[in-house]
Amino acid sequence: MDLPVMPPVRPMLAKSAARIPAGMHYEAKWDGFRAIVFRDGPEIEVTSRTTKSLTRYFPELVAALGERLPERCVLDGEIVIARDGRLDFDALTERIHPAESRVRTLAERTPASFVAFDVLALGDESLVDAPLSERRARLEEALAGADAPVHLAPATTDAELAQRWFEQYEGAGLDGVVAKPLDLRYRQDERLMIKVKHERTADCVVAGYRFHKSGPVVGSLLLGLYDDAGTLQHVGVCAAFTMKRRTELIAELEPLRMDAADGHPWAAWADAAAQEKSRMPGATSRWTGKKDLSWVPLRPERVAEVAYEHMENGARFRHTARFRRWRPDRTPESCTYAQLDEPMSFDLADVLR
Repeated sequence: MDLPVMPPVRPMLAKSAARIPAGMHYEAKWDGFRAIVFRDGPEIEVTSRTTKSLTRYFPELVAALGERLPERCVLDGEIVIARDGRLDFDALTERIHPAESRVRTLAERTPASFVAFDVLALGDESLVDAPLSERRARLEEALAGADAPVHLAPATTDAELAQRWFEQYEGAGLDGVVAKPLDLRYRQDERLMIKVKHERTADCVVAGYRFHKSGPVVGSLLLGLYDDAGTLQHVGVCAAFTMKRRTELIAELEPLRMDAADGHPWAAWADAAAQEKSRMPGATSRWTGKKDLSWVPLRPERVAEVAYEHMENGARFRHTARFRRWRPDRTPESCTYAQLDEPMSFDLADVLR
């Protein structure tokens, strides 16, 4: 492979903002695997945000890229999987599997798509120093004849339209909106774009915590919600505390600490069969590997309000939640899935159209 921009490439990143800024280039924010695609004739390499190779996990997509991309190019975009008209991140994570046979089975069952939103090189020309407005025009030209599963990300300079996308596209599983200055040059691993993401709050039962990697202070709080059957389901964690606050939480939660998990709603957390019937912390996966998944059980009596972006398949927080405050006025039993605000359904096909 011999391209004007060669791997490894760390993609340009975005910093968060509370609202959509005026006077920029706008795109929907996709909830998938960020990917840089390199094509030099028959050679195709797909790398992740951390520069690791994703090529072997998406054989059907590699074949499609070879049929639909220019002969020599480097594109920035997102690998996504759609199911029932919305993005399905769980189906995407299933692809990171060591067995080639399993990967190929999933490639047939839940094929992936690539949504391109930037171009770093075409032919023998590097475009990293070209302004975004020029890169976008070149990308549109390069993908003019492409069709599914390769897509050109919708884009606009109309802030009002971007706001409508922000409100509507969440129903198709998208994260929000990304804003980019029109004169922006491509700069690897720098937070020069702006992302505006959805945020909601929920009252959750705090039923345990994990220690921080630095020592005996709180690393994250384990959160639960009661389902219709009255079972406390593990829905995620909240973290990102200051070190001072991590130390304070140890003392605050000490009265609730249990010597053992016996009698705790998640007492069977280490039992793989029990994990299949109910959501509990500690389930091993290809992501956790040999990571220590042990946790400190707490009597599920305290309620915290946390901020979250959206739910994954209606069962758990897609990303780490953010602690807002304690809710002494709420009972644990009142913390149910019914309180969650989920967006109106919107078909992903209408986004890509």
